[in-house]
Amino acid sequence: MRKEHRVSEKSLKNLEKGIPMRFNSETGALYARKGQEASVRARRRNKSLSRLAVAVGNTRITDSELLKTLNELGIKDEEEQYNALIVAGVLKEASQGKITAVEKWEDWLDREEEDLACELEQIEDIGERALALARANYIENINSGFGTISAYALKHRYTHYEASGGRGSGKSSWASLTVVRLVMEHPDVHALVMRKVANTLRDSVYTQYQWAIEQLGVSEFWEARKSPLELIYRPTGQKILFRGADDPMKIKSIKPPFGYIGITHFEEKDQFAGRTEIDSILQSTMRGGREFWNFETYNPPRSKDNWANKDSREERPNRVRHQSTYLDLDDPDWLGEAFIAEAEDLRQRDEGRYQNEYLGIPVGIGGSVFENLELRVITDEELRRFDRIFQGVDWGWFPDPYAFVRLHYDKTRETIYLIDEHFGNKLTNEQSAKWILEHGYNDVPTTCDSAEPKSVSDYRSLGVNAKEAIKGPSSVDYGMKWLQSRTIVIDKRRTPHAYEEFVNYEFEKNRADEWISGYPDKNNHTIDAVRYALERVSNKYRSQA
Repeated sequence: MRKEHRVSEKSLKNLEKGIPMRFNSETGALYARKGQEASVRARRRNKSLSRLAVAVGNTRITDSELLKTLNELGIKDEEEQYNALIVAGVLKEASQGKITAVEKWEDWLDREEEDLACELEQIEDIGERALALARANYIENINSGFGTISAYALKHRYTHYEASGGRGSGKSSWASLTVVRLVMEHPDVHALVMRKVANTLRDSVYTQYQWAIEQLGVSEFWEARKSPLELIYRPTGQKILFRGADDPMKIKSIKPPFGYIGITHFEEKDQFAGRTEIDSILQSTMRGGREFWNFETYNPPRSKDNWANKDSREERPNRVRHQSTYLDLDDPDWLGEAFIAEAEDLRQRDEGRYQNEYLGIPVGIGGSVFENLELRVITDEELRRFDRIFQGVDWGWFPDPYAFVRLHYDKTRETIYLIDEHFGNKLTNEQSAKWILEHGYNDVPTTCDSAEPKSVSDYRSLGVNAKEAIKGPSSVDYGMKWLQSRTIVIDKRRTPHAYEEFVNYEFEKNRADEWISGYPDKNNHTIDAVRYALERVSNKYRSQA
């Protein structure tokens, strides 16, 4: 009995979403061995295809759902619609393993590639050549799950595009690739990319957009500048600008050399102070043009009550939303074995954290920052077993207090145990250093807030093994999220001030009394000390993320 070879369901789905399909070499070899038989069938099939084309050509398309689908794909002309039906018929037969359809499909793809190569050689205008390259490479770099929202953006079906998801879900890659292409396709449009804090731009979205330009194969057509941060499209002088919302006056004063700011991208949307802040920025940028695109990307915060999660649940007529996870990628393996292993390990240990961090599902309620606290007695027997000791200091005087924390970190169980603390106002460096030495706590380095290098120097001269915290862009945000993802055991008898701060620490609220993702810089002195103490541990995870 003849074995029937069919195209995989994955290939068909990819093709439906805009990803060109190739038949594998094994199937191709099988068909090649049937050349003579195929030749006869091809001649017969060509005649029937001709008759089919005539029949289709004389028939009007009346199916409203089919017309709607074709229109959404940008196929509005009647002749194009008829051709689309013929292409669909050939694809259906190819998927059933019919040789003539396979050959016809492969021939169409080959001709398309040959035509593109010829066009690139013949195009004299550098801008048109760059755009041809970007369009050719765009589809190869967009995951199939983003096919629909990509089509909407390129055809300007909506003004607002929201993409949310967990780690490695591809949302930021999709947004950067799409924005770069849109800029190149609209010569009077500039783009503005924003994060809440300006000093986080260079190592995040600025690098992300450089990656997008490289993936589209158009690096030679773009110039990267670091002061100010901007990417310039050489054929036209268009710009992709990068700004922080912490200086709103700089945003209001932006004036492109020509055209208008038609594209905005808010990265890490949840870090902004609510919908009001974003709308205020859009009121400043959305003017002087015909068409506008606004992109908002973010990892959903843990709390369902966070303003970004509540905003996402609201229906708006001119907004389309997209959710994705790393499991939706066409090839999740590109994330690397370490990423996949870490995700699976967390899924088995803590389903709630896994759902939030990797699947982008809000699983908490209210505004508590630390929902991972274990408030109990730490026994002397446990204390004797602690062997991974870390220490941190947050400098203070008055009214902000000085805070020292000593802790143990169990890497296997990802659990932090607070052992001891020193806390108070108007403590001199000599007094606090003496306390550390008298308690025998100079057995490990103490990582101190680097904002006061003189105090660190004083500690060293007094005999304390003191080190400066490294900090850097996004260090607070990352360090806090890292602490949130670990269990923290607190014994109120041993660390009473840490107990009060960790238990009562809540996210900030905006003027509308909505929870936002910001971390208030008050009543967090022992929290900062813990963050400094574990900085070199958390940074190892950061480098692998």
